[in-house]
Amino acid sequence: MTRILLSGCLGRMGRAVTEAAEQSSGRFTVIAGVDPFASEGTVLPFPVYTSVSEIPCDAERPDVIVDFSHHSALPALLSYAKETGIPVVVATTGHTDEELAEMRAATKEIAIFYSRNMSLGVNLLIMLCKKASEVLGEDFDIEIIEKHHNKKLDAPSGTALMLADAIADTFDSGKDYVYERQSVRRQRDKREIGIHAVRGGTIVGEHDVLFAGKDETVTLSHKATSREVFATGALKAAEYLPSKDAGLYDMNDLLREV
Repeated sequence: MTRILLSGCLGRMGRAVTEAAEQSSGRFTVIAGVDPFASEGTVLPFPVYTSVSEIPCDAERPDVIVDFSHHSALPALLSYAKETGIPVVVATTGHTDEELAEMRAATKEIAIFYSRNMSLGVNLLIMLCKKASEVLGEDFDIEIIEKHHNKKLDAPSGTALMLADAIADTFDSGKDYVYERQSVRRQRDKREIGIHAVRGGTIVGEHDVLFAGKDETVTLSHKATSREVFATGALKAAEYLPSKDAGLYDMNDLLREV
């Protein structure tokens, strides 16, 4: 059984992870949660603290921390993880460059699993986009369109950036990311990857990658219809990480061992 400390336990993804753990036939259990919006009236099947600093020294020790909170919570989580030696699955998006640098530095002391999308299907989409980029090359313009619910805070999505980074890595000269076109009147440059964000309703997550060439287009797509796919991926990462040495791990590492 993998024992989890769940950061962001009151959020949508936090609740999805809790539900998935409860349905795992004993493979996973959430032993405690952390959420700044917790109060005395919060009722969950485990104790909930407003910050990691409130966790008692004699509390049951988790095998792993799963973070589905806000990117600003990362520094405190990393400090706690380094102090206790507990590995961390970081599934939150929207981190600043400084926060990412702090995370990379922490991997010298603890194991960290970081992915901006925990879906197996999305990570397959990334592989397919890399292959398409290699085959189609500079002759095709590339645009990424991502759609999410109207409560999502960051734009573009972390997954859209994962896709863009994977595609850009296949080109020796790299690529420039363009997030808006209305402010500049000029023709599209071949170095560009356009990234567009749509927010509305209850869309869980949709990503389309358009390769537009002369007289033909190729579109690769992924659509998530529930948050369960991300919760399931996060639990797989939580099960994978505790046995690993200090370092930075991602979904590619996990999939290589499946």
